[in-house]
Amino acid sequence: MFYALFVSKELKSMIISEYFTPRKELSRCFISIFHIIQKEVYKLIIITNNPLVKEKFSEYDIIFKEIDYLEILKQVRDMIHKGHKLLTHPLSGSVKPNETPYKSLAVSKQSIGKLDMDSLMIIEKSIETTNKFYNNAKRPHWKESILEDFQLIDKTLIENALKNK
Repeated sequence: MFYALFVSKELKSMIISEYFTPRKELSRCFISIFHIIQKEVYKLIIITNNPLVKEKFSEYDIIFKEIDYLEILKQVRDMIHKGHKLLTHPLSGSVKPNETPYKSLAVSKQSIGKLDMDSLMIIEKSIETTNKFYNNAKRPHWKESILEDFQLIDKTLIENALKNK
């Protein structure tokens, strides 16, 4: 089975004992297995420097670090090198990296067991783009009320991305 590489031993045992019985219809069996595997594969981790995301998304695994936007991208790159898959785009939204201090990204909870080259290319290009913005434009020092607005924008972006996962 295609998904077998991504499924834990416990889940395989559950699938076999629960769904491979002569009493169940074959089509229902495959649909149920697909839904279980889909939930298992798409569990995710949110990496963020946004306190609002940390507060509002407690049902997810959160890695919260008080670091800047660029460092969040580098943290995600490190996870991609360990086999995690990038699930949200690092340059989503219309706010430039040098304008907002906040970024929240989602990666697969489980390593896929190999380096995902698409994820790596996206994160590397995003780091390169962020560096260009950092070098070409000064980063403003925002008032607290503006920082709260940027937190809300970032929260909304990750919230909408998660609705589509």
